[in-house]
Amino acid sequence: MPQEIPLKRSQILAAVMLFAIAGHATGADYKIGFVNAERLWRDSAPAKRAQQKLEKEFAPREADLQKQGKQVRELQAALDKDGPTMGETERRNKERDLANQTRDLQRMERQFREDVNLRRAEELAAVQERANKILMQIAETEKFDLILQDPVVFASQKIDITEKVIKALADK
Repeated sequence: MPQEIPLKRSQILAAVMLFAIAGHATGADYKIGFVNAERLWRDSAPAKRAQQKLEKEFAPREADLQKQGKQVRELQAALDKDGPTMGETERRNKERDLANQTRDLQRMERQFREDVNLRRAEELAAVQERANKILMQIAETEKFDLILQDPVVFASQKIDITEKVIKALADK
């Protein structure tokens, strides 16, 4: 399987310009389309389903984090309020307990964010795969010569086929 080489924006723009110039030189008309990936991830039915799935999957952990955060804040408030009247040993124990709970909470929050980001990437990759299949079908069916995806400096609305892809994704 050949390895894909990432292209810089300037290289892509240069290729598109050469493609357009070659077309004018030979008198051929090319059909070019553009897909706004951000809209696909925001508006397509599979992307919305993936977001709902992630929210449902991570809701219990998020609730647990909120509960633990509240406990840490309550412990801090109690220490602030009663700390001056506590004995030295009791105050040190409460401060140590607060520090441990705060560290545990921060670790859990960091792990939660990492897990959410990993799962989001997995879900978006699945949506991307489906979108690419649909783009290939549209390209073949409608005889496109070139379909671009973000990042693009400028794309006219007349070549934007994002809505067509979003509708096709909803049908599947």
